[in-house]
Amino acid sequence: MDVESTDARVSKIAAAIAEPARTRMLYCLLDGHARTSTELAVVAGVTPATASVHLARLKEQQLVKVHAQGKHRYYSLEDFGVADVLENLSVLAGGARAQFVPSTPSHLTSARTCYDHMAGRVAVCIHDRLIETGWLATRDAAYDLTEKGVAALATLGIDVTATRAARRRFAYPCLDWSERRPHLGGALGAALLEVAMRREWMRQDLDSRALQVTRQGRRELKARFDIVL
Repeated sequence: MDVESTDARVSKIAAAIAEPARTRMLYCLLDGHARTSTELAVVAGVTPATASVHLARLKEQQLVKVHAQGKHRYYSLEDFGVADVLENLSVLAGGARAQFVPSTPSHLTSARTCYDHMAGRVAVCIHDRLIETGWLATRDAAYDLTEKGVAALATLGIDVTATRAARRRFAYPCLDWSERRPHLGGALGAALLEVAMRREWMRQDLDSRALQVTRQGRRELKARFDIVL
């Protein structure tokens, strides 16, 4: 091990964390939710231009990573190792921090459409359950169904073979606008929304992207995914 280079690396990382504005940005990201540079600028109390400089420094030291989605760029902690360091520093420093809450219109936070698939808190919960139950597996920054998942979704009336044949990505994590955690995108996400609408688990508002979960939908989400709304 090159002790001198390791010491220098530690020093650079410590210096990147030590600046108060950058510290506030990092701790804001500790909840696992991604943020835009504009939101992090507000948290840090700096201008958007200054925030961009700070974020570039944090990215250079591999403390944050950036995810581009459409015209937006979302920042999150690089990995669990960074989170552990920040948690340990909090223990040393003492005290608690206020939670950041995105200013998303309330009628869109529960459930809504994201192009042709489902988004919002309900969609994120479904995404998490698909992984927890072993129906979905990660494949090179995308998702694929396990044998268990294929069988389970067939009971919902989803033709997995036809869904795979669609001229688009099959399944991938799509960063949720309000939750800032992934929901399920791609052909499989669209198929799940189509099932939810056809079976009247959800109804879409006439004048917005908002989805209303029906009483039947609540029962089905509980029975099939163990999601309680």
